[in-house]
Amino acid sequence: MEFPAYLATMPMHAITEIHGEPGLRARFRLEIEAFDETARGRLTAAEELAAALHRDDRRVREPYLNHLLRVAIRMMHHYQVREVDVIVAGLLHDAVEDHPAELAGLRRCPTGAPAAADRTDAAEPTGAALAVLADRFGPRVARLVGAVTNPVYDPGRDRHVQYREHVAASLDREPWARVIKVSDFTDNGVGVIHTTGPKVARSAAKYRPLVPVFRDLIARPDTPLSAPVKRHIFAQLDLAEERFSAILDQPN
Repeated sequence: MEFPAYLATMPMHAITEIHGEPGLRARFRLEIEAFDETARGRLTAAEELAAALHRDDRRVREPYLNHLLRVAIRMMHHYQVREVDVIVAGLLHDAVEDHPAELAGLRRCPTGAPAAADRTDAAEPTGAALAVLADRFGPRVARLVGAVTNPVYDPGRDRHVQYREHVAASLDREPWARVIKVSDFTDNGVGVIHTTGPKVARSAAKYRPLVPVFRDLIARPDTPLSAPVKRHIFAQLDLAEERFSAILDQPN
Protein backbone atom coordinates (compact mmCIF):
# COMPACT_ATOMS: atom_id res chain seq x y z
CA MET A 1 0.00 0.00 0.00
CA GLU A 2 1.29 3.46 -0.90
CA PHE A 3 1.37 6.16 1.78
CA PRO A 4 2.06 9.88 1.36
CA ALA A 5 5.58 11.15 1.95
CA TYR A 6 4.29 13.34 4.79
CA LEU A 7 3.09 10.30 6.78
CA ALA A 8 6.09 10.85 9.09
CA THR A 9 4.68 14.21 10.23
CA MET A 10 0.95 13.53 10.20
CA PRO A 11 -0.92 13.65 13.53
CA MET A 12 -1.49 10.09 14.68
CA HIS A 13 -5.26 10.34 14.90
CA ALA A 14 -5.28 11.71 11.34
CA ILE A 15 -3.32 8.64 10.25
CA THR A 16 -5.80 6.50 12.16
CA GLU A 17 -8.83 8.09 10.46
CA ILE A 18 -7.40 8.16 6.95
CA HIS A 19 -5.10 5.14 6.74
CA GLY A 20 -6.10 2.97 9.70
CA GLU A 21 -3.92 0.22 11.10
CA PRO A 22 -1.77 -0.15 7.94
CA GLY A 23 -0.92 3.54 8.11
CA LEU A 24 0.05 3.38 11.78
CA ARG A 25 2.20 0.31 11.17
CA ALA A 26 3.91 2.14 8.30
CA ARG A 27 4.50 5.16 10.55
CA PHE A 28 5.95 2.84 13.22
CA ARG A 29 8.39 1.44 10.66
CA LEU A 30 9.43 4.98 9.72
CA GLU A 31 10.09 5.83 13.37
CA ILE A 32 12.24 2.77 14.06
CA GLU A 33 14.54 3.60 11.15
CA ALA A 34 16.39 5.82 13.65
CA PHE A 35 17.54 2.69 15.55
CA ASP A 36 20.25 0.17 14.74
CA GLU A 37 19.51 -3.22 13.24
CA THR A 38 19.44 -5.10 16.54
CA ALA A 39 17.04 -2.58 18.07
CA ARG A 40 14.80 -2.63 15.00
CA GLY A 41 14.62 -6.42 15.29
CA ARG A 42 13.49 -6.23 18.92
CA LEU A 43 10.96 -3.49 18.18
CA THR A 44 9.54 -5.39 15.20
CA ALA A 45 9.27 -8.58 17.28
CA ALA A 46 7.37 -6.67 19.97
CA GLU A 47 5.02 -5.14 17.37
CA GLU A 48 4.33 -8.57 15.88
CA LEU A 49 3.66 -10.10 19.30
CA ALA A 50 1.30 -7.24 20.19
CA ALA A 51 -0.51 -7.70 16.87
CA ALA A 52 -0.90 -11.44 17.47
CA LEU A 53 -2.11 -11.14 21.06
CA HIS A 54 -4.60 -8.34 20.33
CA ARG A 55 -5.66 -9.53 16.87
CA ASP A 56 -9.33 -9.89 17.85
CA ASP A 57 -9.49 -6.90 20.23
CA ARG A 58 -11.18 -3.63 19.35
CA ARG A 59 -11.48 -0.16 20.89
CA VAL A 60 -14.96 1.01 19.89
CA ARG A 61 -14.30 1.87 16.23
CA GLU A 62 -10.79 0.56 15.63
CA PRO A 63 -8.43 -2.40 16.12
CA TYR A 64 -6.81 -2.34 19.55
CA LEU A 65 -3.38 -2.48 17.95
CA ASN A 66 -3.88 1.11 16.80
CA HIS A 67 -3.77 2.28 20.41
CA LEU A 68 -0.57 0.35 21.13
CA LEU A 69 1.11 1.71 18.01
CA ARG A 70 0.17 5.28 18.90
CA VAL A 71 1.57 4.84 22.42
CA ALA A 72 4.90 3.65 20.99
CA ILE A 73 5.06 6.22 18.17
CA ARG A 74 4.26 9.06 20.59
CA MET A 75 7.16 8.04 22.82
CA MET A 76 9.59 7.91 19.91
CA HIS A 77 8.42 10.98 18.01
CA HIS A 78 7.11 13.41 20.64
CA TYR A 79 9.00 12.24 23.73
CA GLN A 80 12.26 11.47 21.86
CA VAL A 81 12.62 8.16 23.70
CA ARG A 82 15.49 6.00 22.42
CA GLU A 83 15.35 3.38 25.19
CA VAL A 84 14.38 0.26 23.27
CA ASP A 85 13.16 -1.56 26.40
CA VAL A 86 10.74 1.29 27.10
CA ILE A 87 9.27 1.27 23.59
CA VAL A 88 8.96 -2.52 23.63
CA ALA A 89 7.15 -2.26 26.97
CA GLY A 90 4.89 0.42 25.49
CA LEU A 91 3.86 -1.88 22.66
CA LEU A 92 3.16 -4.68 25.14
CA HIS A 93 1.80 -2.61 28.02
CA ASP A 94 -1.65 -4.24 27.87
CA ALA A 95 -0.51 -7.75 26.93
CA VAL A 96 -0.30 -9.15 30.46
CA GLU A 97 -3.47 -7.44 31.62
CA ASP A 98 -5.58 -8.47 28.62
CA HIS A 99 -4.07 -11.79 27.48
CA PRO A 100 -2.08 -13.37 30.33
CA ALA A 101 -3.01 -16.98 29.57
CA GLU A 102 -2.25 -16.64 25.85
CA LEU A 103 1.05 -14.95 26.58
CA ALA A 104 2.02 -17.51 29.21
CA GLY A 105 1.25 -20.30 26.74
CA LEU A 106 3.88 -18.99 24.33
CA ARG A 107 6.73 -20.36 26.45
CA ARG A 108 7.59 -23.75 24.98
CA CYS A 109 10.18 -26.46 25.34
CA PRO A 110 12.38 -27.46 22.33
CA THR A 111 9.84 -30.05 21.12
CA GLY A 112 7.26 -27.30 20.66
CA ALA A 113 4.98 -28.57 23.42
CA PRO A 114 4.31 -26.41 26.46
CA ALA A 115 6.93 -27.08 29.12
CA ALA A 116 5.49 -28.79 32.19
CA ALA A 117 6.73 -26.06 34.49
CA ASP A 118 5.09 -23.43 32.32
CA ARG A 119 1.52 -24.71 32.26
CA THR A 120 -0.29 -21.80 33.86
CA ASP A 121 -2.70 -22.24 36.71
CA ALA A 122 -5.70 -19.98 36.13
CA ALA A 123 -5.01 -18.26 39.46
CA GLU A 124 -1.44 -17.26 38.50
CA PRO A 125 -1.45 -16.16 34.86
CA THR A 126 0.11 -12.75 35.43
CA GLY A 127 3.39 -14.00 36.85
CA ALA A 128 3.76 -16.59 34.10
CA ALA A 129 2.99 -14.01 31.41
CA LEU A 130 5.59 -11.61 32.82
CA ALA A 131 8.10 -14.47 32.87
CA VAL A 132 7.55 -14.99 29.14
CA LEU A 133 8.20 -11.30 28.50
CA ALA A 134 11.37 -11.51 30.60
CA ASP A 135 12.55 -14.51 28.56
CA ARG A 136 11.79 -12.87 25.23
CA PHE A 137 12.67 -9.24 25.84
CA GLY A 138 14.57 -9.12 29.13
CA PRO A 139 13.71 -8.54 32.80
CA ARG A 140 13.56 -4.75 32.43
CA VAL A 141 10.75 -4.97 29.88
CA ALA A 142 8.85 -7.36 32.14
CA ARG A 143 9.32 -5.03 35.11
CA LEU A 144 8.04 -2.02 33.17
CA VAL A 145 5.01 -3.91 31.86
CA GLY A 146 4.33 -5.15 35.38
CA ALA A 147 4.38 -1.58 36.68
CA VAL A 148 1.62 -0.51 34.26
CA THR A 149 -0.48 -3.68 34.61
CA ASN A 150 -3.58 -3.25 36.76
CA PRO A 151 -3.85 -5.54 39.80
CA VAL A 152 -6.92 -7.54 40.74
CA TYR A 153 -9.26 -5.02 42.34
CA ASP A 154 -11.22 -5.37 45.55
CA PRO A 155 -14.87 -5.68 44.41
CA GLY A 156 -15.99 -3.92 47.58
CA ARG A 157 -14.19 -0.66 46.73
CA ASP A 158 -14.59 1.88 43.94
CA ARG A 159 -12.59 0.68 40.90
CA HIS A 160 -11.65 4.20 39.81
CA VAL A 161 -10.23 5.01 43.24
CA GLN A 162 -8.23 1.78 43.24
CA TYR A 163 -6.97 2.52 39.74
CA ARG A 164 -5.70 5.95 40.80
CA GLU A 165 -4.03 4.46 43.87
CA HIS A 166 -2.33 1.82 41.74
CA VAL A 167 -1.08 4.37 39.19
CA ALA A 168 0.35 6.67 41.86
CA ALA A 169 2.06 3.84 43.77
CA SER A 170 3.47 1.83 40.86
CA LEU A 171 4.77 4.85 38.94
CA ASP A 172 6.31 6.42 42.03
CA ARG A 173 9.12 3.87 41.93
CA GLU A 174 9.46 3.39 38.13
CA PRO A 175 10.41 6.62 36.32
CA TRP A 176 10.43 5.05 32.85
CA ALA A 177 7.04 3.43 33.48
CA ARG A 178 5.72 7.00 33.96
CA VAL A 179 6.71 7.71 30.36
CA ILE A 180 4.79 4.68 29.07
CA LYS A 181 1.75 5.43 31.19
CA VAL A 182 1.55 9.11 30.28
CA SER A 183 1.65 8.19 26.57
CA ASP A 184 -1.14 5.69 27.24
CA PHE A 185 -3.03 8.32 29.23
CA THR A 186 -2.61 10.91 26.48
CA ASP A 187 -3.99 8.52 23.89
CA ASN A 188 -6.99 7.82 26.11
CA GLY A 189 -7.42 11.36 27.47
CA VAL A 190 -6.71 13.71 24.59
CA GLY A 191 -8.13 11.05 22.28
CA VAL A 192 -11.42 10.85 24.18
CA ILE A 193 -13.07 12.97 21.46
CA HIS A 194 -12.38 10.12 19.03
CA THR A 195 -14.49 7.75 21.16
CA THR A 196 -18.22 7.32 20.79
CA GLY A 197 -21.14 6.17 22.92
CA PRO A 198 -21.38 5.76 26.70
CA LYS A 199 -17.63 5.11 26.96
CA VAL A 200 -16.97 8.84 26.47
CA ALA A 201 -18.39 9.89 29.84
CA ARG A 202 -17.06 6.79 31.60
CA SER A 203 -13.56 7.46 30.33
CA ALA A 204 -13.70 11.14 31.25
CA ALA A 205 -14.85 10.31 34.80
CA LYS A 206 -12.11 7.70 35.17
CA TYR A 207 -9.27 9.81 33.81
CA ARG A 208 -9.94 13.40 34.90
CA PRO A 209 -8.78 12.88 38.53
CA LEU A 210 -5.50 11.48 37.18
CA VAL A 211 -4.43 14.73 35.48
CA PRO A 212 -2.84 16.22 38.64
CA VAL A 213 -1.24 12.85 39.43
CA PHE A 214 0.51 12.84 36.06
CA ARG A 215 1.50 16.50 36.37
CA ASP A 216 3.31 15.65 39.60
CA LEU A 217 4.94 12.50 38.23
CA ILE A 218 6.19 14.12 35.01
CA ALA A 219 7.47 17.21 36.86
CA ARG A 220 9.72 15.14 39.11
CA PRO A 221 13.47 15.53 38.49
CA ASP A 222 13.96 11.78 38.09
CA THR A 223 11.45 11.51 35.24
CA PRO A 224 13.88 10.90 32.33
CA LEU A 225 12.53 13.43 29.81
CA SER A 226 13.90 16.74 28.59
CA ALA A 227 12.37 20.06 29.67
CA PRO A 228 10.82 20.70 26.21
CA VAL A 229 9.25 17.24 26.21
CA LYS A 230 7.84 17.80 29.69
CA ARG A 231 6.31 21.10 28.53
CA HIS A 232 4.74 19.26 25.59
CA ILE A 233 3.24 16.69 27.97
CA PHE A 234 1.91 19.40 30.30
CA ALA A 235 0.17 21.01 27.31
CA GLN A 236 -1.37 17.65 26.42
CA LEU A 237 -2.56 17.22 30.00
CA ASP A 238 -4.13 20.70 29.83
CA LEU A 239 -5.93 19.69 26.64
CA ALA A 240 -7.12 16.42 28.16
CA GLU A 241 -8.45 18.27 31.21
CA GLU A 242 -10.33 20.71 28.97
CA ARG A 243 -11.95 17.84 27.11
CA PHE A 244 -12.86 15.96 30.29
CA SER A 245 -14.46 19.12 31.68
CA ALA A 246 -16.40 19.76 28.49
CA ILE A 247 -17.80 16.23 28.69
CA LEU A 248 -18.53 16.05 32.41
CA ASP A 249 -19.50 19.64 33.31
CA GLN A 250 -22.28 20.10 30.80
CA PRO A 251 -25.46 21.60 32.36
CA ASN A 252 -28.32 19.17 32.76
